[in-house]
Amino acid sequence: MSERSKPSIFWLLGAIALPLMGLMVKFRFHDREKMPQTGAVVITPNHYSNIDPVVIGVATWYLGRLPRFMAKASILKVPVLGWILRKSGQIPVERGGSTRSSAALMAAKELVTKERAVIVYPEGSLTRDPDIWPMRGKSGAVRLALELGIPVVPVAHWGTQNLMARYSKKINVFPRHTIDVKVGDPVDLSEFQGKPLDNKTLTAATTKVMDAITALLEDLRGEKAPATRWNPAEHNQSETGRF
Repeated sequence: MSERSKPSIFWLLGAIALPLMGLMVKFRFHDREKMPQTGAVVITPNHYSNIDPVVIGVATWYLGRLPRFMAKASILKVPVLGWILRKSGQIPVERGGSTRSSAALMAAKELVTKERAVIVYPEGSLTRDPDIWPMRGKSGAVRLALELGIPVVPVAHWGTQNLMARYSKKINVFPRHTIDVKVGDPVDLSEFQGKPLDNKTLTAATTKVMDAITALLEDLRGEKAPATRWNPAEHNQSETGRF
């Protein structure tokens, strides 16, 4: 029996989110069979709208997995919301993006023992690329995958910007929007297994993941991404945001 079929708080969240999202969005999935239905996995989507977590959370449900995210530890202390996040197995991340707190490590290890999926935005925040292509990634996703020995599955989505534009807080409810979601093959990180997780290793592994996400997005958009990936540090832009 799949995790999604077992009674959980996700049933309550789904009863609220799925009908509402269905009124606004039609999902069009590509290569959905590539999403592993069992076993621990790190799912890495592109990120360009504030409503991405809702969109990707619902899409992940439709793809057969329960959506769990890296969540700022402070959010888990908020009344009601924090309780929901804790009960649904979200992984707390301390300020600065560390996953080395005892709570985070315990939650991360549960990914393996309970064969769960976790969604990590490797860009860390909304992309700053002017044309909404994926920007330079952070190492959190690959560090988690390499430390725990679990696969990274890249995912790209396109069309979410019509539902909520980048940096906007306004939802464009009508007309109903089509969002394409494409799942990729697990990223081959075997060359990094057993190596010290230093900056060189993590940067190279993260680049492979970002290349995979970008290739999926190129397929959805029908165009090529820029040869050089946008680097916020070179444009004096903040990279603060999600893990």
